[in-house]
Amino acid sequence: MRSTIIRLFGLSLLSTGLWVGYSQFGTAPSKLNTVKIKDDLYVIHNDFVPGNTTALITNAVVILVDDKFEIDYANIVAEVKKITNQPIKYVINTHHHGDHSGGNAMAQKAGATAIAHENALQNMLDGKQPGVANIGVGDHSRIRLGGKEAEIFYFGRSHTNGDISVYFPAQRTLATGDMFTFGDATPELIDYAGGGSAKEWPATVHNALRLDFDTVVPGHGVVTTKAELAKYEQSTIRLRNRLHDMVVAKKTRAEMVNVMKKEFHWADLHVDSSLDGAMVELR
Repeated sequence: MRSTIIRLFGLSLLSTGLWVGYSQFGTAPSKLNTVKIKDDLYVIHNDFVPGNTTALITNAVVILVDDKFEIDYANIVAEVKKITNQPIKYVINTHHHGDHSGGNAMAQKAGATAIAHENALQNMLDGKQPGVANIGVGDHSRIRLGGKEAEIFYFGRSHTNGDISVYFPAQRTLATGDMFTFGDATPELIDYAGGGSAKEWPATVHNALRLDFDTVVPGHGVVTTKAELAKYEQSTIRLRNRLHDMVVAKKTRAEMVNVMKKEFHWADLHVDSSLDGAMVELR
């Protein structure tokens, strides 16, 4: 596995159009509530958009996983202050989309360091996003501060090419970002412009399941269990196989749209992001 690196500017461009699409949701603050997982681990939760924020409380600082939209950041800070007076020192972005990294600029202004996978960092640069991560990491890294530990894992492509999971070994908890979303309102969205892959997604989830944990914080949806993540692996397999079978059978795009909306509850956003890319990847 590659070690942590500081990412520099100047790599080849990728399209990151979903940054714009996701940012359109962040026009009003979300109503937040805080869910306690352990005495030192909390989830700042809301409805589907934006995504979950996880907070690890140490005796020195706070480590966040994701920071929602910019408009939500002040309320995130307010929720954290209900738990601890420690400052937010690190924000780990599970990927580049604005509902998970939109608060970066405000966090950085307040003295925090933003961390993302090197692919997600490049997507941020290419999309000219505000609050680009300060540090890009490779396949495995860890933060040890204030007697606590958070491990960062890149298991492969899924929702994007930069999805990371954050593992809290002492708390037996995994924050997955949008590699895993939970609930009927959160079907798999493959951001091909951001490097996502229907073909590789099942293996990515399978690799995450090798870790030793009980509790899962999905990118969207309520806190759940490892058993539900295992079910989701099967869902990604079914999605990949269904798309592949339709491509091989030379179904029309209209026919495929109908199937994906009916069987997988895709909305227009999913179709626009996912279908054309899948038709190329899975042919």
